[in-house]
Amino acid sequence: MTSYRFSSKTTIFVQIFCKKMRVLLINTSERIGGAAIAASRLMESLKNNGVKAKLLVRDKQTDQISVVELNRSRKLLWKFVWERIVIWCANHFKKNNLFSVDIANTGTDITRLPEFKEADVIHLHWINQGMLSLKNIDKILASGKPVVWTMHDMWPCTGICHYTRGCTNYQKECHHCPYIYQGGGKKDLSNRVFCKKQKLYKGRHLTFVTCSHWLEDRVRSSALLAGHAVVSIPNAININLFQPHDKQEARAKCMLPREPRLILFGSVKITDKRKGLDYLIESCKLLADSHPELKEQLGVVVLGSQSQQLENKLPFKVYPLDFVADEHRLVDIYNAVDLYVTPSLEDNLPNTIMEAMACGVPCVGFNVGGIPEMIDHLHNGYVVEYKSAEDFANGIYWTLTDSGYSGLSEQAVRKAVSNYSEGIIAKKYIEVYNKVSGRNA
Repeated sequence: MTSYRFSSKTTIFVQIFCKKMRVLLINTSERIGGAAIAASRLMESLKNNGVKAKLLVRDKQTDQISVVELNRSRKLLWKFVWERIVIWCANHFKKNNLFSVDIANTGTDITRLPEFKEADVIHLHWINQGMLSLKNIDKILASGKPVVWTMHDMWPCTGICHYTRGCTNYQKECHHCPYIYQGGGKKDLSNRVFCKKQKLYKGRHLTFVTCSHWLEDRVRSSALLAGHAVVSIPNAININLFQPHDKQEARAKCMLPREPRLILFGSVKITDKRKGLDYLIESCKLLADSHPELKEQLGVVVLGSQSQQLENKLPFKVYPLDFVADEHRLVDIYNAVDLYVTPSLEDNLPNTIMEAMACGVPCVGFNVGGIPEMIDHLHNGYVVEYKSAEDFANGIYWTLTDSGYSGLSEQAVRKAVSNYSEGIIAKKYIEVYNKVSGRNA
């Protein structure tokens, strides 16, 4: 056996680069919302691929030991309330869009936490509603630790909004914000926060990760993020958990009927206008009018808060289910249905689509955001003309009646496995971490 003798400097170099990387992911919630689910899944993916990952949250929902919760206090609640008060005042004391924008004027300094100090890389996710303020982010950047920021919406590259509703001011400078009553003004709240972010990002080395190429294109056109590194990596999913199972067994577990074809529509809050409920209602009415036989052959499973509100609004039998956080229960629900529909009007890369596809369920959704990157038209689902209830109805009918339905189902699984499996996504993020921390230099 050949022996090697290293200098003390080489030994230190090897020890540093051979130790497990420590990554601290940061998100407002652990399990509530798409960003929270994505961050939690990424943490597990990283842990399974040799990274010591922890998730720091304001709101913890499980007993997972690698998830660290900020100390609960009245101050945390007050910070959230104070931010809403400032927005309310800037909005001329109107409640419109009160929870559609964030200004990050309050938050918690996390740089003193042991989890922060021991981390090699800080990985921000969705940090709004009182989790981190712009001043807190400035302190994180000033620490000198490499920072990666996964964008689950547009907020990091706009003044105050998460989705722009078609406004392009963020490409130069935010002002006259459509989310502010009567359009704000030249120096409105959106402009003031935009300028603060501009100062925050200037001269800093940040790596932004977008979950879709759609969002990547928006980031590259933003004046705020010009010159910063941007890479697109989709969210991860556990394909060993989310996979096809026997449909009748799944329906029995969910107490759903055996015979009818079932459509699934789900959202944390189904009445959120951005989720496009009105288009689903209209498309179902059009479908029932043109194919009256479906009134007895088709049912709609509605998953989420306030799901009971749809019982009298659809021409088909509605099966309302409350919000479900248990992923094993979610797998049963996906396997119990024949089609997943998402009439969302603005979205990045919906976890629900990849969950449904991994369970072998074809999907129908509008041609918007990252949705057409997930659904391959007429191959594993149907991409609908934007804001067309007629085409949405066509998509539902075509998918459910196509003679090649089993092929659609197989292709849906194949897309999820080849593009979103945990191992693939973890390796892409590890490459980013290595690059920002100089480990592959």
